Amino acid sequence: MPKEHKLQVIPLGGLGEIGKNMTVIRYDNQMLIIDAGLAFPEDDMLGIDIVIPDYSYVIENKDLLLGILVTHGHEDHIGALPYLLKDIDVPIFSTRLTLGLIEAKLKENNINSFKATAVKPGDSIKLGAFKVEFIRVSHSIPDSVGLAIHTPLGTIVHSGDFKLDHTPVTGEILDIYKFSELGQKGVLCLMSDSTNVERPGFTMSERTVGQMFDEVFRNAKERIILASFASNVHRVQQVITAAFKTNRKVAIVGRSMQNFATIAAELGYLIIPEGTLVDVEEIIQLPGNQVCIITTGSQGEPMSALTRMAMSDHKRVEIQPGDTVVISANPIPGNEKSVARTIDQLFKLGANVIYEPMSGVHVSGHASQEELKLMINMVKPQYFIPVHGEYRMLIKHGQLAEQLGIAKENIFVAENGSVIEFTKNGACLAGKVPSGRILVDGLGIGDVGNIVLRDRKQLSQDGIVIVVIALRRSNGEIVAGPDIVTRGFVYVRESEAMLEEAKQKIKVTTERCLENGMIEWAILKNQIRDTLGKLLYEKTKRKPMILPIIQEVK
Repeated sequence: MPKEHKLQVIPLGGLGEIGKNMTVIRYDNQMLIIDAGLAFPEDDMLGIDIVIPDYSYVIENKDLLLGILVTHGHEDHIGALPYLLKDIDVPIFSTRLTLGLIEAKLKENNINSFKATAVKPGDSIKLGAFKVEFIRVSHSIPDSVGLAIHTPLGTIVHSGDFKLDHTPVTGEILDIYKFSELGQKGVLCLMSDSTNVERPGFTMSERTVGQMFDEVFRNAKERIILASFASNVHRVQQVITAAFKTNRKVAIVGRSMQNFATIAAELGYLIIPEGTLVDVEEIIQLPGNQVCIITTGSQGEPMSALTRMAMSDHKRVEIQPGDTVVISANPIPGNEKSVARTIDQLFKLGANVIYEPMSGVHVSGHASQEELKLMINMVKPQYFIPVHGEYRMLIKHGQLAEQLGIAKENIFVAENGSVIEFTKNGACLAGKVPSGRILVDGLGIGDVGNIVLRDRKQLSQDGIVIVVIALRRSNGEIVAGPDIVTRGFVYVRESEAMLEEAKQKIKVTTERCLENGMIEWAILKNQIRDTLGKLLYEKTKRKPMILPIIQEVK
């Protein structure tokens, strides 16, 4: 019998979560990757810097890999590339701005040799059995694209992150004609962005933010300090334009904002009128009504420039009474408390803070319900896979598709690691591949797991108790100790009686073990841990980490 050809869609990140977007498209023994992003750690991931997808499936099949297709330059789509490219050598295909951001990120991670090809919306490339078309979409960063991946079994359309903006800042209107043309020719499967599926109506145009900026700049009497996502080049452009109109000089503060602005300006995506941009040292000397500062910190990040200003901890910029601070972003879920704390502190320092969602100083870069409906109606897919969203968002997006006439059995609300398999006879969920998350902590990649996080959580909640005891090697006699050192558990001077009782319990436990002929230190440590743990919980209702240290002496 002839071999049955199979086309597989395998999401490794971005489903059931916001961030770390990564999807494998496989046809027989050829593979493509769409995006390789990161996510930021949740509150219980103590000490973790970033989270990236578990791409072990890609490593196991790296000989089949033909290329990485990147839809745009946000961290949740490019942030895992420095880690992935240390393990595989495969070409990247993306638009110019996206490629510029990727190159800067790779060089920062000491990856100086890599294969990359810049493409433009409207271009198509051939990779093995795949033909890939890049389709212009509107998003909150320029040069964003969707993908049409043509395979022998049919066409897969990936929307990328998108919205329908009829009046974009740089004229990059979503290519309605191309998506509709694909729909007319026949599309096997649509994978569509689910981020804003819970919002009815249409997402407002980015240009409306510029109109609000004009009003803020006209009315402000003193300095304007504006915080936004560094990657939102359209937003930065509109701030610079508003500043130029009102004869204000602009200083850019914050490393990521400076990096993005430099790359975008060099590639021609950010137009800065001559004489408008000045160094922060120079702007300090100017009158307040001639000053605009663009900065990072819209999410209340502890080390960001705006947060340090709010805490009076920034080396160069101090908040002054009368300053207008504009936070041009909505808090990402989980960041609400840190953003609120920053806003409170800015008000305490006498600033006028504009931050409310209804103030008009921020709009989303993602499609709301009506635009999502339009995408489905344009593409007219046979099968539908909602992507890029938490599980409830995927469910709602699936329900939206069903309302538009896609059969329920043709809608796959999948999980990371699911294999959605297409053959000439139909489609089904065909098992799972390894997936999950890799935690990056400092230089460690994946070496921090659930056990280490559990220990960190215990240390943060109940502290640590260290027991030090010296025993004679020959007969196990106690030579010194036991001594107890605590950190983050109790205030020692107020707990001397309890700690003295603990020492006596440890001594009795040790002597009893040694009387029974037990000289196995591992067993003795467990006995000490159990005895001390029971006593401390009885006295304090806390469970500190207990670390016995046994020293042998001759």
